[in-house]
Amino acid sequence: MKRSPVIARRELSSYFYSPIAYVVMVIFLFICGVLFFDDFQPGHVAGMRSLFEWMVFMLVFAVPVLSMGLMSLEWDRGTIETLMTAPVEETDVIIGKFLGSLGFFLVLLAPTLVYVLMLMIYSPSFDFGPIFSGYLGIVLVGALFIAIGLFCSSLTRSQVVAAVSAAAILFAITIVPMWLGQRTTLGGFARWLADQMVFRRYTEFSRGIIDTGNLVFFLATTASFLFFSVKALESRRWR
Repeated sequence: MKRSPVIARRELSSYFYSPIAYVVMVIFLFICGVLFFDDFQPGHVAGMRSLFEWMVFMLVFAVPVLSMGLMSLEWDRGTIETLMTAPVEETDVIIGKFLGSLGFFLVLLAPTLVYVLMLMIYSPSFDFGPIFSGYLGIVLVGALFIAIGLFCSSLTRSQVVAAVSAAAILFAITIVPMWLGQRTTLGGFARWLADQMVFRRYTEFSRGIIDTGNLVFFLATTASFLFFSVKALESRRWR
């Protein structure tokens, strides 16, 4: 994977030339600001748990838009042939694309650190533990969502199809289980299954709990979708 860092830098820089990336960033940060200042009121508990959990929902729709062109744009423009004739392997391409997109995701999150600074200034006694674990969880969620978006993008040359399919998968593993988990009539197995999905596992992080099982879930699932993306790229390359 010697060429992955080069591809990652190329992918990261491409986001700063993309109007769509700026639109997503502005909308995401605007909603985050509204949600934070809605909680940042006298009498409210100082923290970011509510904001973190809303971030998960926003990422269900934001990440597919950010990741839809990772591979589909290469297929559509015909640049995949040039990319693959270079001395790189499919793993280099997928890991590079993933790291570049993850890098932009971290840039997207960076401005929200201002909220942490405000909490430190106006509420010095606030608990930093849930803030740290909350950000760790959001990065893990973002990495998983990007891996799923990259997989969908590697299957088609249409950015719209890639975005819609990724959003559908993320909706199915994040929002649907959360809704089902709120039903008191849900059966034992169905409730157990809902508890294994993304939102239920993320809430542990937002509460300040870093559980090994949740870490393994996010890392293993992200690695699995990256593996699927490599295999999809191999299949399309030799088709």
